[in-house]
Amino acid sequence: MQTAVNEQYIEFGIQQEKYAIRIQEIQEIVKMQEITPVPSMNSFVKGVINLRGKIIPVISLRRLFDLPDAEYTRSSRMIVVYHMDETIGIEVDYVNKVTRFPDVQLPGDQVGSVTGRYFAGIGMSDHGLTGILQLNDLLLQE
Repeated sequence: MQTAVNEQYIEFGIQQEKYAIRIQEIQEIVKMQEITPVPSMNSFVKGVINLRGKIIPVISLRRLFDLPDAEYTRSSRMIVVYHMDETIGIEVDYVNKVTRFPDVQLPGDQVGSVTGRYFAGIGMSDHGLTGILQLNDLLLQE
């Protein structure tokens, strides 16, 4: 997979696993706040928050990836993305850094216990492998 030399990503984690989203897809990163549950939503949708007067849905990657919920910590964050004319919050355990990957490989059909369709690629660096999330498939769930 070819990436632009200057392609930047925000690297974050869920448990011990590292993931990344292209920096241009991220609107902001905020501390966790109270989430209001919404009935009859997909199980991975935690609810909604009021972010400066705008109501946005919040999804849990833990739930989407069939991982158990965990208590929030001081490092817990919400990555707010703007995708296909919608603002969405994504819960993460921690945000690590802004990074570039010298090599990005195509993902397999399965990346660990998670379907490969959620990934645009696997970033390879001296610090290990990082799953680069594909927001189209991740956020457009039935």
